[in-house]
Amino acid sequence: MKHLDLRKELKPLYRGSARKVEWITVPKHKYLMIDGELKSKQTPASSPQFQEAIGALYGAAFTLKFMSKLRKRNPIDYPAMALEGLWWTSSGPFDLSKKRAWKWRLMILQPPHITEAMLRSALQQLQLKQSRPALARIKLRSFREGASIQILYVGPYDQESRSVAQLEAFAKENGYRLTGKHHEIYLGDPRRARPDKLRTILRHPVSAHTRSQPRALRDRLGDEGGA
Repeated sequence: MKHLDLRKELKPLYRGSARKVEWITVPKHKYLMIDGELKSKQTPASSPQFQEAIGALYGAAFTLKFMSKLRKRNPIDYPAMALEGLWWTSSGPFDLSKKRAWKWRLMILQPPHITEAMLRSALQQLQLKQSRPALARIKLRSFREGASIQILYVGPYDQESRSVAQLEAFAKENGYRLTGKHHEIYLGDPRRARPDKLRTILRHPVSAHTRSQPRALRDRLGDEGGA
């Protein structure tokens, strides 16, 4: 049986410093994805739809893992990866201090050999065990974030603002701006850890305000960072 050590291979994407903001370039990968939206005044913890989506996504990820490991031809074992979330609003930039209708996309990275056919089979198995409306909304999609900055935050989700401000200040100091969606990577199961022990990588793609950036900085980010 082949073993893929995804956590080792992709370690730079799933570790971070709590002391400083770091540059990173995120290539294209496959993810299980499910989208939703918080209702007014809801939080992720108080949203039944959000909690159901987490359970459905974990169920699909672990079912695919065991399907891959137990198949007769070319069995492959690999670790289930961390839960991730993209956050945005339809009315402006994502702002933690404003409890308005946040849109979200939950994701779990998948190895390259996972296919649409495998996902359909996994979802059918899960529906037979326990019918969940959220399962029908899970998709397998590719996503590339490109040039980004990130920092590790430790603590409750509703107190991330200071670390987000660090990302914004760092980008501005280096002649960049935050683009795309606010990205959180949950290092552990957010349903079980104590709020003060939660470890979350906060990531944001960036783009240059102008092309007249120092060459060393452009080289660090790669071609995408200067676009």
